[in-house]
Amino acid sequence: MIIRKIREHDAENFLSLCKQLDEETQFMMLEPGERSITIKQQREDIKNILSTYNQTIIVIESNKQLGGYIAGIGGNYQRNKHTCHIVIGILKSLCGKGLGRKLFIELEKWAYSKNIYRLELTVMMHNKKAIALYKKMGFKIEGIRRKSLLVNNVYIDEYYMAKLLY
Repeated sequence: MIIRKIREHDAENFLSLCKQLDEETQFMMLEPGERSITIKQQREDIKNILSTYNQTIIVIESNKQLGGYIAGIGGNYQRNKHTCHIVIGILKSLCGKGLGRKLFIELEKWAYSKNIYRLELTVMMHNKKAIALYKKMGFKIEGIRRKSLLVNNVYIDEYYMAKLLY
């Protein structure tokens, strides 16, 4: 397994990964079939992320396929450019192998190099495995987003979690 920064030519594989994650888990944002982006649009999105100093996507590659990722999207303004919102997804077949921890380590190295001070994310309160990983990586719960998501006609609360790097 290789952990590396995404490349433009990963667009098709990355889109496939995201669609598979949409199908495999209810913990990602999009419902199965809701992702309507084209490969060309995905390539443009990746190109834009790679050209923005405080944004990145780091992927797990195995047998020329992508098996997971962590995205860091920094703020757009002077007042929040030091803050980075995180999204992470790993295929079920690769869970439990320490890859989430490795992705966070790589993201933190990148964040330090970009003078990003604050990492933040949201997580469904019943996603115990993810919460355990985030706490292990030093994230703290800062608040609760009540009924922030609607999944299968049930409102879901989320924790708002963050980690200060220095």
